[in-house]
Amino acid sequence: MWSIRTWRRKRAAARYEVSAEQWARVEARLPLLEGLLGAADQDRLRALALEFLADKDISGAHGLVVSDDMRLEIALQAALPILNLDLDWYAGFSGIVVYPGDFVVPRSIADADGVVHEYDETVVGEAWEGGPVLLSWFEDNDELGDANVVIHEFAHQLDMREGGANGMPPLHAGMLRAQWTAAFRKAYRNFRGLVRAGRDVGIDPYAAECPAEFFAVLSEVFFEDPLLLRERYPQVYEQLAQFYRQDTAANVQAYLAQLDASRTPN
Repeated sequence: MWSIRTWRRKRAAARYEVSAEQWARVEARLPLLEGLLGAADQDRLRALALEFLADKDISGAHGLVVSDDMRLEIALQAALPILNLDLDWYAGFSGIVVYPGDFVVPRSIADADGVVHEYDETVVGEAWEGGPVLLSWFEDNDELGDANVVIHEFAHQLDMREGGANGMPPLHAGMLRAQWTAAFRKAYRNFRGLVRAGRDVGIDPYAAECPAEFFAVLSEVFFEDPLLLRERYPQVYEQLAQFYRQDTAANVQAYLAQLDASRTPN
C-alpha cells in the first residue's frame, strides 16, 4: 500500500510544471532556505513540495484567491521539516485553508465553577487534529516578524500524530523518550523564567504558553535560526536534529564559512 500511494503521488507531482523563473521568484521570498540546504537537498525539497501539492488541497477563505506561487511557497515550507522523513507524516488530513491576514477563531473555556465562557481569538494560524490546517497569508512576510506560520502549524500536525498536541511527537527508533522529556522540560522551565523576567532571548515569547507551543516555536527556530537554538538550548537542538534528521546549524555554519572564505583576499 505504501509503495502504491507513494507512486501515485510522484506520478501526480510529475504533472506539475514549474519554470526556473518561478522557483527563483518563490524561493526569493523564503530567505530561511539560504545556506540551509545543499544543491542536492534543494532538489529533493522541490520534488517533495510538488508531491505535497499533489497530495493536499489548498483553498482560500474570505475571498482570497490562492495563486500558484502561493501554493508553491506554502508547499516548500511545509516540506522542509519532513525532508528526511516522509510525506506520510502528514497523513490523516488533506485540507489547508489560507486566510488574507490574521483571522478570528471562536473559543470556549469552562471556569472552576463549570461555567462556559465563549470568546473570539485573533490568530495567524491553527492546526486541528485530523485537519484542516489554517494559515494566514501576508504579501509582505515582514509583517510576521521572525515567525514562520507554516512550519509552526505543521510542527503541530507532527505533534498530533499520536493524539493531542503536547510537545511530544512520535519519536524514531533509537530516540529515547526520557532524553527528549528531560531536554525539553529543562529548556521550557528556563525559557518561561526568562519571559516572566522580561528578558529577550531572541525567541518568540509565545513559546512559553505551553509545551506544545514550545515545541512548535522551537521547530521554527530550528530552521529559521539554528545557530541561536544550538547556542541557547543545545540539548533541545540535538533532540530536534535527531527527530527531523537534519543538522541545520552545521549546514548554516558551513555556508557562512564559505561566504567568509570567498570574501577573504588571496
